[in-house]
Amino acid sequence: MTSEQHLHPNNASSNSVDEWDLARDVNSASETQIGLANDAQAAEYFKKNGDDTVEKAFALANILHTNQKVKEASFFYRRAYDLHPKTPSYYPLAQSLLQARLLCLLKAGENAPEPELDELSHLNLAFANYIRGTQAAWRGTPPQAALTTIGNAYDEFHTGEEIDSVYLEIAKRAVPSLFSSVTPAAQDLPPIPKKIFFYWDQNPPEEIVQNFEYHKGFKEHEVTIFDKHSGAQWLYENYGIEARTLFINARHPAEAADFLRVHVIHQLGGWWIDADIRLRDERALTHMTQANPGAVFFLTHNGVVHNDFFGAAPYSPVLADCLLSLYRNFYLHPGLFIAYKSGPGIFNRALNRTAYRSLRGQAPQRDIVIYDHVGFSNLIEEFDTPYKFRLPSWYTA
Repeated sequence: MTSEQHLHPNNASSNSVDEWDLARDVNSASETQIGLANDAQAAEYFKKNGDDTVEKAFALANILHTNQKVKEASFFYRRAYDLHPKTPSYYPLAQSLLQARLLCLLKAGENAPEPELDELSHLNLAFANYIRGTQAAWRGTPPQAALTTIGNAYDEFHTGEEIDSVYLEIAKRAVPSLFSSVTPAAQDLPPIPKKIFFYWDQNPPEEIVQNFEYHKGFKEHEVTIFDKHSGAQWLYENYGIEARTLFINARHPAEAADFLRVHVIHQLGGWWIDADIRLRDERALTHMTQANPGAVFFLTHNGVVHNDFFGAAPYSPVLADCLLSLYRNFYLHPGLFIAYKSGPGIFNRALNRTAYRSLRGQAPQRDIVIYDHVGFSNLIEEFDTPYKFRLPSWYTA
């Protein structure tokens, strides 16, 4: 994530957002004029803070990137990069700023300038491979070649960062065979068990209780509901005191649920459903397992794996890989954003590692089925959950 150059008011005496423009790209002052008039949040931040430090330019870039002003964001990521002392202990790292700058250029429909790619290669070769491979994939290069260029660059990033979604999108939409088993005997292995698991830490509100009762009405599936006490006890009996301690000390009930779900589905197999969503009907689960896959996942519209609803057979290698990332994050990055640390991020990473191994000739043991966001909406419905307006959000944990 990087940026460009100073914003200067056209008229220093005016407070009008319309009068502030970013004057040039790093390579050509005449190429483009980028204004902040169309992003009030970024313009307001600049009015109050300017962009004369790495942190300020980085914050501006992030605001613009979040608001999908990717061309503008690329300028400010470069600005932050130019201000960076290039020391390895100064965060955000220089290579992170330049990588984000180039990715934003790709999103804006432009190519990454070769001199900047070379610059990035000297800072971090894996980051440069990521940008080169993504550019190739988005410009029509055969996806296998693009993925080969990227390699396993995602392992240079925290689980759940954007590279995980980008890589999985290329792999899933362009090379779906990477998730297919080549072992005929795999179809004879046990199916995903007809079990559904939920978690609520304590005292579920009425709408959640009703949701539990709704699913208990399914005739073919056994429903198990964990709370904090039973979840801790189950983890202790199956994974030991270490797992129980990490679960109990989770920062938020959502993080505790994340921790538990990976262990439960890995050990027992079945379907995990978050307590605040419901299946439209039971037939959906039966339909999805007719081909006897080893695991079933769903993606959001922007390529993030849903961990609120998924299924797998016991001892799924994908879930085993999720466990690897889960423990690594809990020990090495305890303060990481929950979605990256224990949530969808570890699932994206596990599927990417599966695709990478498959690309290198190690196909998965069993088929992995990955549906898009439409498939998720066809099977899952949300309902009113007033508790969300009363309890602290996991986004702030």
